[in-house]
Amino acid sequence: MKRHLFISVVSLYFSSIPFGSWSQRPAKNAEIGLFLGCSYYIGDLNPLGHFNQFTKPAAGAVFRYNFNPRLALRGNVLFGAVEGDDSFAGSAAQQQRNLKFKSNIYELSGQLEFNFLDYEMGNDYHGFSPYIFIGLAGLKFNPKGQIDDRWVDLQPLGTEGQGLPGGPSKRKYKLTQLSIPFGVGVKINLSKNIGISIEWGMRKTFTDYLDDVSTRYYDPALITTKRGYNAGYLSDRSIGTDPNYSNVGRQRGNPTTKDWYCFSGMALTIKLKEKRPKCPGVYK
Repeated sequence: MKRHLFISVVSLYFSSIPFGSWSQRPAKNAEIGLFLGCSYYIGDLNPLGHFNQFTKPAAGAVFRYNFNPRLALRGNVLFGAVEGDDSFAGSAAQQQRNLKFKSNIYELSGQLEFNFLDYEMGNDYHGFSPYIFIGLAGLKFNPKGQIDDRWVDLQPLGTEGQGLPGGPSKRKYKLTQLSIPFGVGVKINLSKNIGISIEWGMRKTFTDYLDDVSTRYYDPALITTKRGYNAGYLSDRSIGTDPNYSNVGRQRGNPTTKDWYCFSGMALTIKLKEKRPKCPGVYK
């Protein structure tokens, strides 16, 4: 009885599949396009603000290889900017710290995408799907601080005493780092060979120095002696403090959390010429 029931169910299943689906399988294909959107960062100078006044334009190029309607591999080359400013903070202590920075962000990444629904560019029945992605990226950044109308590179100055006796590290932090991009989005067909994806993606970094702020105040007088006026001035820009009181040794940033940054926007892609699908079992 069970055997007959099993045979009946299997027969019913295979009889419901159109003959065309046996003769062809979805072809692998590739897409190339442009990304336009925005970028921002989350860190000591912008601890909670998503899509606020520090959000900046971003752009880049995208290449996607579709293994099947559910799985794709994507490569990105993205450019954006991040910044933060204590004067906009809601915390009085942060306003008193009075630090600010800006930095360009260059990212090269590879990401694996998973579509929740079957998605094929040019297919009227599979022209929409939400998706998630995760990957690995390399990023280049260079935080700058402001003195009057000039912006100067912060990393060479060692504003927290990097490389000096009693400083947080023997070397200055590296301006090239790794990050883990992940996020969500939706894909939509616009025509037979053009599609659009809209996404929000965060990047977990392994550095706390996107903003040049992480540990404690170092002696600004010693920094000035070793590295000049700019380094001493930008190491401690506190306002409204007792001139007889020293910040040396006090907390300047939060070293227990790493910085994050985000690329969010849309990618317009064009499907590249694809090979004609073959019948199963036919190989050349």
